[in-house]
Amino acid sequence: MVSELGFGCASWWGKPAFDERTAVGLVHEAIERGVTLFDTGASYSAGEAEPRLGRALRGHDTSGLVIATKAGTFHAGRGRIGRDMRPAAIVASAERSLRHLGVEALGLLQLHGPAIGELDEAMFEALAGLKARGLVRAVGLNSFDPEVVEHAIGLPGIDVVMVDYNVLRPEREALIARAAAAGKGVLAGMPLAMGHTRPLLSRLRGPQDLWYVARALAKHRDELARGRRFRFLHRLPGMTGAQAALAYVLANPHVRAAGFGANRPQHLRENLAAADLALPPEVMTAIHAAQGAT
Repeated sequence: MVSELGFGCASWWGKPAFDERTAVGLVHEAIERGVTLFDTGASYSAGEAEPRLGRALRGHDTSGLVIATKAGTFHAGRGRIGRDMRPAAIVASAERSLRHLGVEALGLLQLHGPAIGELDEAMFEALAGLKARGLVRAVGLNSFDPEVVEHAIGLPGIDVVMVDYNVLRPEREALIARAAAAGKGVLAGMPLAMGHTRPLLSRLRGPQDLWYVARALAKHRDELARGRRFRFLHRLPGMTGAQAALAYVLANPHVRAAGFGANRPQHLRENLAAADLALPPEVMTAIHAAQGAT
């Protein structure tokens, strides 16, 4: 059991350029406000996210928290992400993550973008060994490839799947429903659609915003173009665009939790408030119309 909204410890949040005291304070406030799911990865923030989350958790009782991380990718230097999905590498990555995070067990270990062929007997023997040693409580995978997730739904060794689901990804709903029917826990990744529903210039408030805008222009131009159809979410009375995006994801009964990142206390508080919001029927109708537009 986890909170409906989880805190994502990645990207700018984990970078040394982002003030450590602020980053740690966000984790502490999230815990105080009832967040029990914290999601990170071995390769996130050039390898800095896990150690930073570990420092934030130091001195806290983590028995009621689910600390989730990912294995199979790693920081390879000079902005590059390395990949090693060999079973022995997954075990070694999990053991390093435990040291970085300062916890005795990982609530959830996710394979980060595996291929179907890598989900073999040797992999599941290694994952079962981590569970048997008490180092990992649940096993999952995170993939943007629907075929991989579809394959994972039929695997008894997979407990949880993380799917990229947001207003720009309604086609994931059938996949999510099948995963839930198979008894898998479903986590929604990127529920805010990486902010692509907002005009770029409206995001610029500090250095972290410049970083996110540059990433969007370099890697996500298609999503930016589709996101223009959803600008109305940022003009709704009584809620922010981010709250509307999160409320849309949480309205799916098969989603156990959605994880978001935040670099400002105000955004953390606003986003967590989305758990108590419901989108009016006319807004859901407008979202569906925008999703069906060509």
